[in-house]
Amino acid sequence: MPSWRTTLTAAAITEESLRADYTVAARRVLRREQAPYLALRLLAAPSLVPYLASGLAFMNLVDDLAENGSPQQRADGLGALGDQVAAVLESGRSADPVLRAYAHAVRTRGLPEHWISDFLTGAATAEAGFTGFEAESDYQQYLDAYAWPGVLVFTGLQYRGGPDEQQARGWRRFVDAAQRVDFLADLAGDLAAGRLCIPQERLAEHGVTRSELEQAQDRPGVRALLADQSRRAREALAAASDVVQLADPGLRTVARTMTELMAHQLAAVERAGVGALRRDVGYGVLAPLRILAKARRSARG
Repeated sequence: MPSWRTTLTAAAITEESLRADYTVAARRVLRREQAPYLALRLLAAPSLVPYLASGLAFMNLVDDLAENGSPQQRADGLGALGDQVAAVLESGRSADPVLRAYAHAVRTRGLPEHWISDFLTGAATAEAGFTGFEAESDYQQYLDAYAWPGVLVFTGLQYRGGPDEQQARGWRRFVDAAQRVDFLADLAGDLAAGRLCIPQERLAEHGVTRSELEQAQDRPGVRALLADQSRRAREALAAASDVVQLADPGLRTVARTMTELMAHQLAAVERAGVGALRRDVGYGVLAPLRILAKARRSARG
């Protein structure tokens, strides 16, 4: 793995103040998202890594504001951030090194700014005001408003000029799969926090109540509901398989690895069954390391 300084140079980021900004952004990602950070550093083309790291840092910054605090605190924080983002995109100046790095990445890579404004709007509405989904259509609207632009403020930086329509739709399929897997893997924690990310119509189809999920009741309807949600997630993963070919060549190994990690986590959810209602299902330690090591060997070959 090339050093961070070498990676910055490979991306043609030579100005010392900018290199420092990108370093702060990368460290923020490392603290919060170790697996994606390692995948980028080990597997992505060095010329893409700093830009993508800044995008992931920005995405995480918005997510943190949208998911924490009271509704008023979320709204105030996102409103203030939106003003800061608009200013730094116009001038390149900000007191926040993460925003400075991200604005530089957006300008350098030519990412259309509508993805950023869409994401910030979705964060302030679909995510900050999230109360659950009544139907599958509500979930799809959530993807369009928040999750899809959220993944493209990050992955869109791989393409000079931003993604074309086919590439953008491919990443929507990817984020659909990612959300379905995440919602299943985080069921226990979400329920404990008062969030239910399975549409109410799905519960009704299986004759399951929210309280039965909160109590992790092991009964046929609950098991059938979880199996049905796992099946839908697996179908979404299969539909997203073309994202590897739609990715920039320098990011294809990362895209393949992330889909493999999602498949691994989904398999763990399926094994856990009703246990996924009692404890969140993580990646584990050894399996992700094996997947990363395999991908690294493949990239070198």
